[in-house]
Amino acid sequence: MWNLATVSALLYLGSISSVLGGPVQKSPLFLPSSAAGHQQAVKNIFLESYSAYKEFAFGHDDLTAVTKSFVDDRNGWGASIVDALSTLIIMGETDLVNEAINFTSKIDFNISHTTDTVSVFETTIRYVAGSLSAYELSGKKFPVLVEKAKQVADKMSVAWVGSNAVPFGEVDFNTSTPQIATSNIAEAGTLTLEWGRLSQYTGNDTYRKLAEGSVRQIISVPDPLPGLAGQGIDPSTGETSDAYITWGGGSDSYFEYLIKYARITNTDDPIFADTWATAVDSSIKNLLVTSTVGDHTYLADFDETGTLINVGSHLACFMAGNWLLGGKLLNNQTIINAALKLNDGCWNTYASTATGIGPEAFAYFSNKGNITNQDVTADDLSFYDQNGFFIQSGATYYLQRPEVLESNFHAWRVTGDTKYLDRAASAIQSFQTFLSAPAGFAGIWDVTNTDKTPDTNYFIDDTQSFWFAEVMKYLYLTFDDPSHISLDEWVFNTEAHPLQAPPAKASYGSGKLTAPAKLKLPFTPTAKLPKVSFVPILGSNQQGP
Repeated sequence: MWNLATVSALLYLGSISSVLGGPVQKSPLFLPSSAAGHQQAVKNIFLESYSAYKEFAFGHDDLTAVTKSFVDDRNGWGASIVDALSTLIIMGETDLVNEAINFTSKIDFNISHTTDTVSVFETTIRYVAGSLSAYELSGKKFPVLVEKAKQVADKMSVAWVGSNAVPFGEVDFNTSTPQIATSNIAEAGTLTLEWGRLSQYTGNDTYRKLAEGSVRQIISVPDPLPGLAGQGIDPSTGETSDAYITWGGGSDSYFEYLIKYARITNTDDPIFADTWATAVDSSIKNLLVTSTVGDHTYLADFDETGTLINVGSHLACFMAGNWLLGGKLLNNQTIINAALKLNDGCWNTYASTATGIGPEAFAYFSNKGNITNQDVTADDLSFYDQNGFFIQSGATYYLQRPEVLESNFHAWRVTGDTKYLDRAASAIQSFQTFLSAPAGFAGIWDVTNTDKTPDTNYFIDDTQSFWFAEVMKYLYLTFDDPSHISLDEWVFNTEAHPLQAPPAKASYGSGKLTAPAKLKLPFTPTAKLPKVSFVPILGSNQQGP
C-alpha cells in the first residue's frame, strides 16, 4: 500500500492543494483568414461521405465505400445516421438533421437486427450519446431523442446482474440476457457521462447509479501503479482480471471519463478528479518517455510483470487533449506541458508517413528501454533512425480514427498556437488525396503507400460511423468560431458528442493524490481480454495495442 508520504514523494505534478482552476480555452482566439476555406473543405468531405452513405447504405450502420454497399456491425440500427447527427447540427445542415431525427425516432431498439450481441459500451457512446447530444444541440425540441436513449439503455440494463457493480460487456437483446465474460475498464468505465445525463432527463437516478457504481468499483480495486487500473475487470467478482496498463484501446476512455465526469457533474465528491490526477501523476513518473532518436515524447505501456513496453497507438493519442482539459481544470502547468509534448509525439506519426496520416500502432526505443514485444526488422530500424518511431507489425492501416486530430483541436483551443491549424489543414489535404474512395471516403491499409491504382487492396472497405461523429467534427470545429461549442461550455463524450456542462467550479478534486492498495506484480491474468477492434493488430485477445 502506498501511504500518503510515499505518494507525496512521488508527486511529479507539484502542489495542487488550494489551487483554483481556470478557463480551458484561451481567450481571445483569432482565426486567420484561411480558416473559412479549410472549414468548408471539411464540410465538403463530410457531405460527400454522407451523400455516398445515403445512396448506398442509408438505414444501415456503415457504408462500404469500395463495393458501394453496406455492413451492419452495430446491430443494424443505422449507426452512421445517429453518429452523424450532432455533427450535422453543428454544421447547420437543417434538412439532413430533420431527416436523421425522423429516422432516429423510428428505431426499434427492442431487438437487434443482426445476430450480434449488443456492446453496452459501443451502443452507449454512439446511440445513447448521439441522441442526447442532438437533443441538447437542437434546443431540446425533440424529446423523442431522450425516449430513444431511454429505450436502448433500458434494454442494456440487464448487463448488471444481481449485486454486480460492473456490467457485462455484451447483451443479447433478443433474449434480454447478458453474455457472461470478462470485460475491460474502458467498456465498464465509459458510461457515466451518458447514463448520468439520461438520469437528469428521465428523473430516474438508476441510470447514473449503475454507471457510477461501475467506475467506483474499478477505482476501489488495487492498482499496479497508483491510479492506473489494470485493463481487465471481471464483472462477476469486480476484481482485476488483467494487470496490463495502457492509455490505449481497452483502457483509454475509462481514464478519459474520470475528469470529464467530474467536470460535467460538478460533483463535490473528489474521487473522480483525484483518481484522474493520480493516474496522470503515475503516468508522468513511470510511463512518460523520450525516443532515443528525435527526443519525441511518448507514453509507454506497462505489462503485468512490471515491464515498460515502448509502444503507442492512435487510440491512445486522445490522451494529450484529455490532459489539456484536466490540466486546465486543475490549473497544473506540468500536466499541460506534458500534454503538449505528447501531442507533438503523436503528430510526428502523421508527419513522418508518405500519406501524412498516422498508423494504428507504433513502437520506439526510449530513455527507459528498448522492449517493444515484437521482432524489429532492418526496415523498422531504418524508419526509426529517420523518424523516431516505427510502425508495429500489422498496424500500418488508418481506420479513420480521430484521436490525433482530437488532441490537435484541444491544443489549438487551449493555446491559440496556429501551428495546430496548419496541422489540421495538412490532415485535410491528406484525406482529400488519399482517402477519397469510389464512394465517399474510406480508411486505408497502409499509410506508407500512396499507390491508389485499382486492384492494389488499397482501401479498407468500410466507412466508420465515427468518421462522421468525430474526425469531421473535430476538424470542422478547429476552424470554427472558437465560441461555438466552447470547451468551457461543453464536454465531449468519447465519440465526440458534445454534452452541455454547467458553469465550471472554482476547483476540481481535493488537491491530493489518492493512495490505492497496490496490486502485486507479476500478475497472472485470470481471463482473456475482450476484443476491441476487428482489424488485425487489435483483432485478437491480446494485452494492449
